[in-house]
Amino acid sequence: MPEVVALGETMVLMNPETSGPLRYVHRFTKQIGGAESNLCIGVVRLGHTAGWISRLGDDELGRFVLHSIRGEGVDTSRVSFDPEAPTAIMFKERRELGDTKVYYYRRYSAASLMTPDDLDEEYIASAKFLHLSGITPALSVSCHETVLAAMEMARRLGVKISFDPNLRLRLWSPAEARRVLVDLMGKADIVFPGVGEAEVLLGTRDPVAIADQILSRGASLVAVKLGAEGAYIADKEGNRFRSPGFPIERVVDPVGAGDAFAAGFLVGLLRNYPLDECARLANAVGAFAVTVTGDIEGLPTNEELAAFLGEREDIDR
Repeated sequence: MPEVVALGETMVLMNPETSGPLRYVHRFTKQIGGAESNLCIGVVRLGHTAGWISRLGDDELGRFVLHSIRGEGVDTSRVSFDPEAPTAIMFKERRELGDTKVYYYRRYSAASLMTPDDLDEEYIASAKFLHLSGITPALSVSCHETVLAAMEMARRLGVKISFDPNLRLRLWSPAEARRVLVDLMGKADIVFPGVGEAEVLLGTRDPVAIADQILSRGASLVAVKLGAEGAYIADKEGNRFRSPGFPIERVVDPVGAGDAFAAGFLVGLLRNYPLDECARLANAVGAFAVTVTGDIEGLPTNEELAAFLGEREDIDR
């Protein structure tokens, strides 16, 4: 059974081969993208086990998503196919000036129809961490109910809950996101907020204030993602420190870096590393993620990570 179990939607990602407005782009690379499956793949690449729970359309795109994730070594035995609803698609738009944009085509997708009946109590009970994101409850009322049920189940079974707010304002209003996600952060053990989304949800960009607010609501550990600056870590035991990021000469695609960070941090916890080592590992994995186009393509193996951190010699030839 997997050490980390995650629940959420993965879409077909259409990645443009050239930069610029999508109306001028004619060629795309077909990939996959989903916060929770990104994390699962990151965990597996680093030598641990992960399982992904979801629904896919009973279509060729759904089979492409399943085969891609299963091919990375993630357990997909709790994924079901829906004959009545499609697999979702998203398009990236990259510009040399300005941020990467993402356009979603996911309304009434198979994953948006998930319910608490899709949860397997024995499967969740076998894990050390249940990972959830704020994207899933934004998809539908039933998805929100499924996230709440998964959290209640994990809490009752003694499984630690990891939560990344992953704010997506294309899916709901700031007020609705604030109401739901602040509540969910308080129900988690470990929370991975970014400073930008924390400004919307908590009204501050100050990492110390962000951590204080989330810890006061019930979380045990907060890792505030600071982008290129690294992360700020705080827990209930009074540990507080900044962990510097790793300089990257050229950021190719920042989407998925937060999922990579969370994957690295959970792997550190699985290995019983001290918090500073968990954060260092997380920052390094996040750095790898931004160096290629695509959400998962840059995620490192153990060997690549060790060479990057100077823990082993990298022999190329």
